[in-house]
Parts: sequence; structure tokens; C-alpha cells
Amino acid sequence: MVVGIIIGASVFVQPAEINRHVPTVAAVLSVWVVAGVLTLFGSLVCAELSSAFPRTGGVYVFLKETVSPASGFLWGWAMFWSAHSGIIAASSVILARYVAFFYPLGGWGIRAAAIAAIVVLSSVNYLGVRQGSRLQTLITIAKVAAIVLLLAMVVVFGSPAHDGPAASAAGVPFREFVLGVSAALFAFGGWHMVTYTAGETRDPPKTIPRALVIGALTVTACYVALNAAYLYLLPLERVTSSSRVAADAAQAMAGPRGAAAISALVILSAVGVLNGVILAGPRTYFAMADEGLGFRWLSRVHPRFHTPHRAIVVQAVWSCVLVATGTYRALFTRVVYTEWLFFALMGAGLLRLRRRAGYTPVYAVWGYPWVPVLFIAASLVVAIIQIAADPVQSAVGLFLVVLGLPVYFFWIRHAHH
Repeated sequence: MVVGIIIGASVFVQPAEINRHVPTVAAVLSVWVVAGVLTLFGSLVCAELSSAFPRTGGVYVFLKETVSPASGFLWGWAMFWSAHSGIIAASSVILARYVAFFYPLGGWGIRAAAIAAIVVLSSVNYLGVRQGSRLQTLITIAKVAAIVLLLAMVVVFGSPAHDGPAASAAGVPFREFVLGVSAALFAFGGWHMVTYTAGETRDPPKTIPRALVIGALTVTACYVALNAAYLYLLPLERVTSSSRVAADAAQAMAGPRGAAAISALVILSAVGVLNGVILAGPRTYFAMADEGLGFRWLSRVHPRFHTPHRAIVVQAVWSCVLVATGTYRALFTRVVYTEWLFFALMGAGLLRLRRRAGYTPVYAVWGYPWVPVLFIAASLVVAIIQIAADPVQSAVGLFLVVLGLPVYFFWIRHAHH
């Protein structure tokens, strides 16, 4: 599940976003390694929290229990208005870009295809087709197979695109490096989602930490290898300008057929991610409504399909609005910094939890307190530099989050009357 949710479609698109910030091969690969280490640290923090609160709800539960109920509410609020719905919107746009490899679509065609994907997959989830973990497992195997296939093709057919001196690791400014890392973090998004199912996992204190560590390391290895392959096959400028880098890399090696095969696998991969994300979100909104922190009608369960159907519909509508109005880049920058501000809070929550009388961790983070402290610091650096890079967009995103506070106090009052 960890590998399945993290290896989304974005690794087949994001390299262009990253290379704009760090235009040297050495810097590009270091960006992916740093993002992988950060993800691992975050996973370890999440692992201890999920062993302390092994119930469904993930980050919402951790923030509510260790920081304050208001911060848990704001996470759910931000998840709905920007972070989670933004991931759905951005992933559907990637899906549509690769569909455009087979059927030429203009800018509006791509948006229409993305919206269609959200509608179809939300309907499937609405009908409560408990798409078995079988489907998710199959898709994950297909994704990893796609990556292994691409890498094997590189070994067999690849011929280097010589860049000459451009490949040297000339100095990359710190700010640009961090912006590169935050773009890479979007491709690692979703590592915390496995904790949403902690309530349904066997022996969670042992299983979840192990899954998170192995998952984070596997994904990092896949990503570094994939990006090394892109840079080996294509000139750096080409990787930077490409909106479908995996297809272009396959085309460079095996012609149109190779590109078509990889594009089909990317589409499958994007469907898997969209499916997982569309499934996870409504569970949080449902839990919040159930605890009186949202419209009561959101906590209804469909009498026949037994799904949180209203939460699914509301999420689908808003994600479609985001696709119709926002550009891909605006969507993913907003997702990254809002999420990472909350992840910093989550790290602080762990430090507070450790000071509680009578708290004995079932699973303890390795390298405590350094790992959580470094994680908090890095999360803040990522968020702050991203906000500074685009103050207007960030102000809009942060304003949306802060708007949640009056809403929260309104609910609380409302609930007590």
C-alpha cells in the first residue's frame, strides 16, 4: 500500500518541475535523495503516532490528540479545500496528459478528460465496489514493473544523450535546491495515508513502522534510478521541457511503440493513485462530521452501498472545480506547503506526547529526538521557501486554511447548544 500510493503518476511528470530549479545532473539526483530521506523521517514520526493512536483517521487523529482539536479540524479543512482535493485534481491532469499521447487533446480537452476521470472513479467508490486490495496490488505490481521495464530498456537499448559540460555540478543556490526538493516531495506524497487504516491492520505497532520504512526506501530507490535513466537518455533541456518525460524517454529508446507502452502503464498508475486517494479522503470528512465537526449530513452512510456517499460527492465536485480553474503547478505548490506546515505541527505533537506522564511508546522513533526535530525544521524550511517564492498564491492558500478557525469555533458552539 505504501509503495502503491506513493508511486503515483507524478514521478512521470515532476522531473520537468524539478529540473527548472536545479539544472545539473548531480543536483537533480541529490534533490530526489533528500526528498526520500525527509519522507523516511516523516514516516518514522507517523509510525510512532499511529502505534500510540491505532485508529482510522491518520493525521487528523494525531493532531487532534497531541496538539489540539482545532489543529485536527484545520488539517481536515485544508485537506478538503486544497491539499487532498489538489492531489486528486493534479493526478487527474497527469492522467489526461498521457491520454493525450494516444488522442490529441487541446488544453481544454485535457481538462475535460481529467474531470471525466474524477467523475468515473468517484462513481465507482460511491457504489461501494470495495475494490479489493487485489486491484490495488495488481496496479502496484504493474507500476513497479513499468519502472523495472524502463530501467531494463535503458540497460539494453539506451544510448547516452551527451550533454558535455552542462552535466557538471555547478553551484545551485540553496533556495532553488529547496524549491526542487518541494517539487520532488509532491511525487512522494501520500506516505502518511497508510496510517489512515491503522485501525484495520494486524499488529499495527510492528507492521506499520516496518511498512513505512521499507516502502519509503523502495520508492526512493525507484525514483533515483528512474531520474538517472531520464537524464541518461535525454538531454537535460529536453527533460526540463517535457510534459510527458517517461514517454519521451521510452520513445528515445524504442520508438513510438515503447512510448505507447510506457504511456499506457502511466495511465494505469494514475488510475491506481486516484482510486486510492478518492477512497481515503471521504473517510476523514466522514469521521469529522461524525464527531460533530462538520455538517451532520456528511456523516450519513448510503443505506444500500454502505459508503460515505455524500462525502464522496462533495469531494468529487470540488476536485473538478479545481481542475477547471487551476493550473497544474498552482495546484501542486499549494498542496506541498499546506501539507508540510501540518507535518511540522505533527512532529511537534510527537515531542509533546513524549512529555506526557505515563506515555510509553509501543514503537519508538529511531534517533529520537533528532529525527523529529530535523523533520520539523526541514518541513518549515520547505514551507517557508515555497511561500516566499510565490507569496500571492501562498497567501490565498493560507487564507483558506485560516478561514477554518472561525468555522471551527462556530461548530463547537453549535455542537454544545
